[in-house]
Parts: sequence; C-alpha cells; structure tokens
Amino acid sequence: MKIKKILNNNAVVVADGQEEKIAIGAGIAFEKRKNDIVNIHKIEKLFVMKENEKFHQLLTRIPEEHFIISEEIISHAEEYIGTKLNEHIHIVLTDHISFAIEREMEGIHLKNKLLHEIKILYKREYEVGLWAIQHIKEKFNINMSVDEAAFIALHIHTMKLQGGDLRQTVRQTTIVRDMVQKIMEILRIRVNEDDISYHRLVTHLRFALFRINQFEHHAMDDEMLGMIKRKFPKSYSCASEVAKELSLVHGVVLPDQELGYITLHIERLRKQ
Repeated sequence: MKIKKILNNNAVVVADGQEEKIAIGAGIAFEKRKNDIVNIHKIEKLFVMKENEKFHQLLTRIPEEHFIISEEIISHAEEYIGTKLNEHIHIVLTDHISFAIEREMEGIHLKNKLLHEIKILYKREYEVGLWAIQHIKEKFNINMSVDEAAFIALHIHTMKLQGGDLRQTVRQTTIVRDMVQKIMEILRIRVNEDDISYHRLVTHLRFALFRINQFEHHAMDDEMLGMIKRKFPKSYSCASEVAKELSLVHGVVLPDQELGYITLHIERLRKQ
C-alpha cells in the first residue's frame, strides 16, 4: 500500500489496490512522504470511509492529540461493547471530543438533561463514556462531568451498526424523560433513580416506544386489562394521563395493552 495523502502523523490515505482507504496507527506517517510504502506493522485500523473529504477537513482543524485520544476511546468502545462501530464515528466522535475539550478549557460546562435516562437505557455505552472522561483527565488533566460521559454514550450508541439515528435516539430518550416526569408529578412522589422499580419503568417505556415504531405491541387480553383497571385504578388513571399527554405533545399513541403494562410499573413505584 502506497501513501496518497498524509492527514497527520498518525493517519494517512493509502491506495490499496483500486480502493482508497484510511490507515491509522501511532507514528504511521513519521518521516514519510506521498507515494512511500506504508509499514503494515504500524497499521492499527484500516477502513474505507465514504466521507473522506470531511475526515480530511476535520483533521486539519483540530489538534492531533484530540484525534489520537478519540481513536483510543473508539477502540476501547468497540472492545468493551463487543461490536464494530459505524465508520462515521471517526468523524462525529472526534469532532465532539475536540469541541468538548475546548469547551472545558474555556470553563463552559454543558448539562445533559437526559443523564439519568441515558445511564439506564444505554448502560454499557455510558460506562464507555465514564472511561473516556477519565482517560481525558489522565491525558490532559481536564476534569469533565458525568454529563459529558452521557453525551459520549449517545454518540457511541447511535454509531453501533444497529444503533439508529442520533436525532431519533435523543427524541425517544426525551419522550421517556417527559413520561417519567409526568408520572412523578401526578403521583406527587420522588423516586431514587437507583431504585430497581425506577429502572424497570424507564426500560419498559423505552421498549414500548420501540415497539410502537415497529408496529408491535404486548399481547394482553381484554380480561387481564380489565382486571388491572379495577385492581389499580389510581395507577391506571396515571398511565392514561401520561398517554394523553404523550399523544398531544409528541403525537405518539399508546395501545391499551401498553397502558396495562405501564400501569403495573407505576403501581410498583407507588408501593415504594
């Protein structure tokens, strides 16, 4: 493989047969020039990127150490979660990490309003985020909050091959947060976010929204639903209120069967 373009000391564009690829490795471009042969033993990652030009532009605009640490975070994420991430992660996460580091150095700290939901819904990705902010602290002596770990988690989740679109992921997570807040408001209770009942509710709401998007729903017969209504009238009334607001604000309609299951989760919370 010959070098077609040097992006920085650790990334080059190479010609691999008829394909143009990006090769990443520590010092891979050290003392190299265009048309030199790449030392294959230095290649840590080799991939084809459809957005080569965007990647090139990004690497000319950010410090090289930001690129290096982003690649280290991506490598850790793929190993920890056990899956390859979409190639676009090399652009979106690198850009995000670089901007986050700059913000922190300027004393700008962003709050993540979806922090608690992300911790529950994307647990493994959030753990990668925690590792990332600790890694950044060790490398640059910059302290980032857990809010940033949650932002990183969202990027990691949406770049999993089955992760989905970032905008859609944020929308669904926001809807879950709104539903939980409405439940707390109606019941006039506060629940420990580490409580297992809280986790079950948040997880169920997430998958309820997923099933609606897939035109699927839980199988609950009318007799069972009727019994739940009679046995837990307060919790069912709460679930109905939440469903009404969900429809008005977000345009999402919950089937009656889902209301039955949500009622059971709300009843668990009421018993705490």
